Amino acid sequence: MINFQKTKFITSAAQLNQLVEDSLAEVAFAGRSNAGKSSAINAIVGMNGLAKTSKTPGRTQLINFFEVDKQRYLVDLPGYGYAKVPAAVKAAWQQTLNRYLEVREPLKALILIIDIRHLLKPFDQQMISWAIASNLPIHVILTKADKLSTNQAKQALFSFEKQIPSGALVTAQIFSALKKQGVDEARKIISAFLCQNLDDKTE
Repeated sequence: MINFQKTKFITSAAQLNQLVEDSLAEVAFAGRSNAGKSSAINAIVGMNGLAKTSKTPGRTQLINFFEVDKQRYLVDLPGYGYAKVPAAVKAAWQQTLNRYLEVREPLKALILIIDIRHLLKPFDQQMISWAIASNLPIHVILTKADKLSTNQAKQALFSFEKQIPSGALVTAQIFSALKKQGVDEARKIISAFLCQNLDDKTE
């Protein structure tokens, strides 16, 4: 398994022509604004300040690249959905995000961050549908599980899994950055994605 504790920030990209060029494999993190994406990344890599966290939705405005191993990257995508930014700025983020997902060849899988208390908002459903249609594996991390009881969290996971089409390349787990719940599971799954052969995505 990849040692995530060696992860380091490499660069931020505002446009597609600024993306890292040496990537062999990358896993992208997406999620609604304020779903806990940055906190989840920090928990997975074991570094509190690597991905910048904020209580203000829309903090991540660039595509941020973190190298976890030689030429293997975690990619923090701009938060989608609600954000306290002008509509034109939000539209530009969405266009860049869409293009990245459509054309980025090293992309092995998508990690979708969803607040376990607010399952499957329209943007989440859109991302899952897109990944299924593109035959791109997607792993859903249901964050903030510490806000629910153990039984409530399990029921939320079960409810989510029931809504996924049979045979889809979609997996899901319970996660809490605060309690470090589900961190090892997430690391194993992401490691497997990053260690795939380059042509696996199109097989």
